[in-house]
Amino acid sequence: MIRSFIGLGGLFGFLAVALGAFAAHALKQRIPADQLDVFQTGVHYQATHGLALLLVGVLAGVFGTSGLLVWAGWLFVMGIVLFSGSLYALTLSGVRALGAITPLGGLCFLAGWLLVILAALRIR
Repeated sequence: MIRSFIGLGGLFGFLAVALGAFAAHALKQRIPADQLDVFQTGVHYQATHGLALLLVGVLAGVFGTSGLLVWAGWLFVMGIVLFSGSLYALTLSGVRALGAITPLGGLCFLAGWLLVILAALRIR
């Protein structure tokens, strides 16, 4: 699990930088500024939670893999896919109904952070 979260955190971080550059250079001239902001919000949350995955991997390595940290890590992964992924798809496709998926990703992020807090409270 530890290597999975560290590897996924690195992958999501790499992709966040690549997608941010794509938005700044390729999308900037092709889509309205408000849609570009939506895309950049996805990039921001992906980068933040890619770092959170790295943190979960490191915490699991230092304090031992707990069920709470494992669930937190997978919730961050699901949050990135649902939240950021839906914002990317919404921006690139123009299908506004995809925005209905975004809050599910946000709930995954919140639940993941709650589990990190609970894991921290259990550390002896």
